[in-house]
Amino acid sequence: MFQVALAQEFMFLSSDSTMPLETGPLRNGRLMLDMRSRQVWVNQQQMTPPLSALQFHLLWVLYERQGQVVTRQELVSAVWGDEQSAGVTDQALDALIRRLRDRLAAMDPANPYIVTVRGHGLMLENLGE
Repeated sequence: MFQVALAQEFMFLSSDSTMPLETGPLRNGRLMLDMRSRQVWVNQQQMTPPLSALQFHLLWVLYERQGQVVTRQELVSAVWGDEQSAGVTDQALDALIRRLRDRLAAMDPANPYIVTVRGHGLMLENLGE
């Protein structure tokens, strides 16, 4: 009997039932992001074509920490993962940031969204409508 209970407990702990629920689109300010579909809306207009996986992940990390400075190393670790982050150059991160800024500026040129805080990192400014 003890073995069955232990097996059931193990099955419960390893099942998806303990996983956090995925959220639908998150809206805060002018941006709305949907993690499941990897879609982005700027001022209620859907971004097409969609962002690349790396661009979306970078935006998602900044979006989750809006108004907070995120260091470059934190971004590299979050976007590329700890194992691959050692091989990521400053130029690769800068290029990814530039492409993401360009995509956002194409839809809303009046707002910078991704702001560099010199010597500290990046911050998402996602002001209300």
